[in-house]
Amino acid sequence: MILTLHSTTIVAEFGVVGGVGVGVGVGNGGGGGVVWVGGGVNNPQPSGSSSESKLDGAYTALQAWKSAITDDPKKILGTWVGPNVCSYKGVFCDFTEVAGIDLNHANLQGTLVKELSLLTDMSLFHLNSNRFAGTVPDEFRDLNSLEEFDLSNNQFSGSFPSATLYMPSLIYLDLRFNYFSGTIPQELFYKNLDALFLNNNQFEGEIPQNLGNSPASVINLANNKLSGNIPASFGFMGSKLKEILFLNNQLTGCIPEGVGLFTEIQVLDVSYNTLMGHVPDTLSCLQDIQVLNLAHNKLSGELSDVICSLRSLANLTVAYNFFSGFSQQCSRLFFRNVGFDVSLNCIPGRDMQRPQPECSVIPGGSLSCLRIPTPKPLVCGSLAVSASKHTNSTSSSP
Repeated sequence: MILTLHSTTIVAEFGVVGGVGVGVGVGNGGGGGVVWVGGGVNNPQPSGSSSESKLDGAYTALQAWKSAITDDPKKILGTWVGPNVCSYKGVFCDFTEVAGIDLNHANLQGTLVKELSLLTDMSLFHLNSNRFAGTVPDEFRDLNSLEEFDLSNNQFSGSFPSATLYMPSLIYLDLRFNYFSGTIPQELFYKNLDALFLNNNQFEGEIPQNLGNSPASVINLANNKLSGNIPASFGFMGSKLKEILFLNNQLTGCIPEGVGLFTEIQVLDVSYNTLMGHVPDTLSCLQDIQVLNLAHNKLSGELSDVICSLRSLANLTVAYNFFSGFSQQCSRLFFRNVGFDVSLNCIPGRDMQRPQPECSVIPGGSLSCLRIPTPKPLVCGSLAVSASKHTNSTSSSP
């Protein structure tokens, strides 16, 4: 379901050089399910001391890395011989320097080495679906040109790789399906990232309160050990955010009341946590949302018209909560070709509900969730901004 497009040049299966890449963010990780089109197999290198110096450094870096790779079942490194690094499989050059490394699905085993930080002109580094382990060297902070960093579906461990926080050009960071642990640094959400995948690791602690500062369009924090509340700032993220996933963590408290006011989210999944309280009316602002998954929490109250009348809704899942009813508009979802699962709640007259003893005490009854007064109709920030832009463009027309 998650799809991100990147204009950065990227590669797949050791293909040819040039063109535009398309990254797909689904499954077991990998923004590198992509293709290079056009150009030659490896662009010829002009002579000159500057270019020769850069390629000498690249040779040093790649040979050091080769020595740290302990298993190469596809015999890729058999081409990593001699000083012409532009002939190495998975290494791609742009005239005077190494522009990218793509070893996706190579099934290599080994570790990263600090010498790779010599590749300061490299714009992408993709290692999706290998068996690399260990940590990310601190020296990687010197990769000033790196835009896409994909370590997904490996065996990396240790704390969050802090070197990524110092990469000024980074826009795509994919660490999913590894064994990273510890806390998520707040500096991450100040970076100018477009896509951030941290899911399926062992991150713990609270989500930094500045989550809402991130300009990313896709954020996936699923399947970790994160605890505490969803930061209130999440409710006021900008319209660029399209998908965010919190599922299968240990989050508690309320869904932030501001959710929906300024965002244009298409996918929101908070399932498999311990969230309590009511569903904010501000979710009614999410007119572009297609998937809203609130299942397997301890939410209560009634589902209102403002939620069930969302125009783009394709799937609304609220199973395994403590909802006590839903509106007439919600009843119509059963006939709107919308996936609507209300099983195992506390709704009178519905099949497959919780036994009555479980519904006698609603979890979080003493929890006080901040409620924003909702004038009718609710004024949604993103809609107001869009209307303002439209008005300004109309008034400025000749």
